[in-house]
Amino acid sequence: MPKITQLLFDCDNTLVLSEELAFVACAALSNELLESKGISERYTGPQLMAEFVGQNFRGVVGGVQKKFGFSLEPKEVDDLVGQELGRVIATLKEKAEPCEGVMPVLDKLYKEKKYGLAVVSSSALSRVQASVEKVGQAKYFPPDHIFSAATSLPVPTTKPDPAIYLHACKVIGKDPSECVAVEDSKSGALSGIRAGIPVMGYVGSYEGEMKQKEMDALMKDLGVKVVMKDWADFEKCLAEIEAM
Repeated sequence: MPKITQLLFDCDNTLVLSEELAFVACAALSNELLESKGISERYTGPQLMAEFVGQNFRGVVGGVQKKFGFSLEPKEVDDLVGQELGRVIATLKEKAEPCEGVMPVLDKLYKEKKYGLAVVSSSALSRVQASVEKVGQAKYFPPDHIFSAATSLPVPTTKPDPAIYLHACKVIGKDPSECVAVEDSKSGALSGIRAGIPVMGYVGSYEGEMKQKEMDALMKDLGVKVVMKDWADFEKCLAEIEAM
């Protein structure tokens, strides 16, 4: 394996505890959409998160259309995405917190300067920026090394499409094999794997030992190189990948 010189971090529930907060806002807007189509089913935030974790709201809207058998015009989708973004950013600016144990890891990586650091997310760029700024992580990442599948690409997409990881590697000037991606979700892990990037799974943001074990097994089945349960294990997990 080539020498690892670049670390690529997912944002939501990898760096910042933001998924639950965001999906509450997503659920409210999704329910308004279902009501407007005369569909009686409703989502809670946790239900929507369980079904679409790792995807941005454009992906959620696409999944809801497919599941319930209706279609929206592109402008309607764009309008919904804009509404959701405003609601989520307001919530994150008020309530977002860093994932447990991540701050000392980022601080050490930043000071040692052994690896380049970047954020690669499905979420809109303004949302990612609001998240990392709220929790004090923005200082660790060059502003032009925060990437969004919803915003940074010519055509918006979402993970598990590998496009955003391939774009990030191209902009940073790294071969995928020189990078390690850290991901907490199935869609995120698949995005990195499909881009040819060694992936470190992270399950510490999932509640309960049973769910963490379930995600650990799922991640390994997908092909992640190693699964991290706690940010305190980051150095050990990275060393395992570098030794492969």
